[in-house]
Amino acid sequence: MVIMLFVSLFVLLLLAAPVVTALGFSAFMSLGTFTEANLMVTAQRLFGGIDKFSLMSVPFFILAANVMKNGGIARRILEWARVFVVHLAGGMAITTEVACMFFGAVSGSSPATVVAIGGLMYPALRKDGYSPGFSTGLITSSGSVALLIPPSISAIIYGAATGASVGALFMAGIGAGVLYGLFFVLYCYWYAKKNNIPREEKSSWPSRIKATKEAAWALGIPVIIMGGIYAGIFTPTEASGVSAIYAIFIAMFIYKELNFKDLIKTCIDSAETTAQVMMLLAAASLFGYLLTVGQVPQTLATALVNSDVSRLTFLMMVNVMLIVAGMFIDGSSAIVILAPLLYPLAVKLGVNPIHFGVIMVANAAIGMFTPPFGLNLFVAQPITGNKMSSIISGVMPFVFISIVALLVITYWPELSLFIPRMIYGTV
Repeated sequence: MVIMLFVSLFVLLLLAAPVVTALGFSAFMSLGTFTEANLMVTAQRLFGGIDKFSLMSVPFFILAANVMKNGGIARRILEWARVFVVHLAGGMAITTEVACMFFGAVSGSSPATVVAIGGLMYPALRKDGYSPGFSTGLITSSGSVALLIPPSISAIIYGAATGASVGALFMAGIGAGVLYGLFFVLYCYWYAKKNNIPREEKSSWPSRIKATKEAAWALGIPVIIMGGIYAGIFTPTEASGVSAIYAIFIAMFIYKELNFKDLIKTCIDSAETTAQVMMLLAAASLFGYLLTVGQVPQTLATALVNSDVSRLTFLMMVNVMLIVAGMFIDGSSAIVILAPLLYPLAVKLGVNPIHFGVIMVANAAIGMFTPPFGLNLFVAQPITGNKMSSIISGVMPFVFISIVALLVITYWPELSLFIPRMIYGTV
C-alpha cells in the first residue's frame, strides 16, 4: 500500500497535477485498493484534517495581509524602512528586506509579501543600479522571511499537525526570523560595496519623523499581535481576528485607501486563498492517516534507533530531506506530510519540539523560492517581467545564504528558544 501511495503521488506531481489532487487522489486510491476500510473514512479524515481550533487563525491572517496590500499599509511600512537605511551601502536592497520582515510580521504569508513589497521595490531597485538578477532574487527570496517572523501560517500548520504550542512557535520564530533576515541584509551590504552601487543621501530627521508618524498605525499591527500574546490578553487564534479588524479599520478610516467595494473584493480573494490552504490540509491529513496505517512512522523510528543515528546527524538528514521536498512542493504541504513522521523521531532523539518546528518552518521558507517549483518564483515572474531562467539564476545566491542561516538555526537552539522560555518557562 505504501509503495502504491508514494508512486501515485510522485507520478501525479510529475504530471503537474495540483498538490491537493496528487495527495487526495493517491490516498483515496490506496485506501480503496489495499484496505478494507469503509470509504466513509475518507470524508472523516478530510474533515478531521481541518477541524482544529488553531487553524481558525489562518483565514484572518490571510485577510489581514490582503487588506495591508490593498489599503496602503504596506507602502507606508516600506517608506518608513527606507528613510532609516537608504543612506547605507545597499540601502534600497536593505529596505526591501526590512520591509518584508515587517510585512511578514502581520501577514504570515510569503507570496503575499512578495506581491506587496516586490511590486513597489523592483522598479526602485533597478533605478538605483541593481542588476535584474539581483533585484529579482532579492524580491523572490526576501518574502520567505514571512514564514519565520510571527505570525506564521506554516507555524500554525506545524502546531496543528503535531500538537505543539502555536504561541511558543510564534515566539521562537522571532529570534530565528531576525537572524535569517540579517544574513540577507549582510549580503545586500556586501553586494552593493562590491558593485559600487551608489548611495542615496541620508534622510533628515524631520523626514524620518514624518514617515514614522504616517506609518505609526501600520507599525502598531505587529505590536498588538505580539504584545497581546506576550501579555496573555489573547491567544494566537484570537490575535488573528484582532489583526484583521485592526487592518480593516486603518485602511478604511485612517488611511482611507480602501472603500467598501474594495473590501468585498479583498474578502473574496482571501476566501479563495483560504479555501486552497484548507483543501491542501484536508488532503494531506488523509495522506498522513494512510502513512500511519502503513506503519511508516514506526518503521522509520525503528530504522533510526537501530542505526544509532545521533541527534546532529538526524537534524542534518531532516534538513536535506525538507530542502529536496521544497524543490517540488510548497512548504505547507511538506510540513503536513513530514511533520507527523519526523516529529516522534525528533522527540525520541531529544530534539526540543518547538525548536524542531522552527527548523521545519525555516526549511519551508527556503522551499518557497527554491527552483524548480518554489511558489515565489512564479509569483515574482509577472511582477518583474523577467524570464524564469533569469529569475532562477538570480535567486541561487540567496538559496545558499538561506541554507547557511538554516544551519545556524538548526545547531543553535537557544536562538529560537530563549524568548519562549522567558515567557512560558519550560518548552
